[in-house]
Amino acid sequence: MSSINPAPIPAARPQKARRWRDIALLAILFAFVIAGLASLAYATGWEETKAQLARITWAQIGVLLALSLVNYLFRAARWHMFARRLGLPTTPIQDTRHFLGGFAMSVTPARVGELIRMRWLKRETGWAVERTAPLVLMDRASDLAAMAVILAVGLAFGTGGIAFALPVAALALSAAFIATRPRLLAALTTLTFRSTGLFPRLFARIRSAARSLRVFTTAPIITGALVLGLIGWVAEGYAFHLLLVWMGADIGFFMALAIFTFSTLAGGLTGAPGGVGGAEAAMVALLTLEGIPLDVSVPATAIIRVTTLWFAIGIGLLVFPIAERISNRAAQES
Repeated sequence: MSSINPAPIPAARPQKARRWRDIALLAILFAFVIAGLASLAYATGWEETKAQLARITWAQIGVLLALSLVNYLFRAARWHMFARRLGLPTTPIQDTRHFLGGFAMSVTPARVGELIRMRWLKRETGWAVERTAPLVLMDRASDLAAMAVILAVGLAFGTGGIAFALPVAALALSAAFIATRPRLLAALTTLTFRSTGLFPRLFARIRSAARSLRVFTTAPIITGALVLGLIGWVAEGYAFHLLLVWMGADIGFFMALAIFTFSTLAGGLTGAPGGVGGAEAAMVALLTLEGIPLDVSVPATAIIRVTTLWFAIGIGLLVFPIAERISNRAAQES
C-alpha cells in the first residue's frame, strides 16, 4: 500500500505577498510626496520650477548621490562595529549587506520593517532575535545622538533660528541617552509595562535587550559610534548645502545643515513611514522662512529627498533579494 503525503504549502507565498504589499506602500508614499510637491510647484508656476530644476546637471546629481552613499557606508561600518562588539561571527560584507538591505523597509511605520536584519542574522548565525536586538537599539540611539549634536552645532553657527529646534535636539539626545543606559532603559521598560499591562512578550524582549547593552557602554565604542554617525549625517547635510548653492539660494553651510537635520528628525517624530510628508513640509517651510522662494525650496526639497531617502530605498530594494537568498541558503545548510 502506498501512502500519499500532502504537498507542503510553499512558504515563499506569504513572503512574496508581503513584499508586493511593501512595494505598493512605497509606490503610494512616493506618489503622495510627488503630488504634494507638484501642487506647490503648480501654485508658484511650473516655468519657474522647471527653470530651477534645469540648473542641476547629472554630474551634480551624481555628487549628491555619492555623498548619500558616504552616509550609508559609514553607518554600515558602525553597524559592523556593534556586531563585532556583541560577538556576532559576521564579516564586514555580511553586515553591510544586512544594513543596506534593511533600507528597503525604511518606510514601514516607525521603520519596524528594518527588523528584517534580525531575521537574516538568525538564519546566518543562529542567534535569536533577543540576542541581536541591542544592535537595533544602538543603531537608532547613535543616529539620534549624532543628529542632535549636528542640529545643536548648526543652530550655534547658523545665521538664523528654528522654532522648536532645541527641544527636538534635547528630545533626540535624551532618547539616545536612555537607549544606551541599560539600567535606566530596563527600569523605564518595567515601569511602562506595569502602567499599561500590554504586550508582555515585547516588553520582556526589550528588558532582555537592555541587559545586553552593557557591552556597548564603553568610551571607545560610544565615541567611535558618534564619530561614524557624525561623518555620515554631515555628508548628507553638506549635499543639501551644495544643492542650495547650485540653485542660487546659499543660506550658509550651518543653516542648511540645521534645516536638513531638523526636517529629518521632525519627519521621524510624526510617526509617518520614513518621515514622508512631515520632513518635506518642514523643509519647505524652513527654507521659506529663510527667504527662499517656493520655486526654489520645492524643487530643492524634492531633489534632496530623492537623493537621500529614496536613493537609500532603491539600494535596499536591490540588496534585499540578495540578502534573502543568501540567508535562506544559510538556514537550509545549517
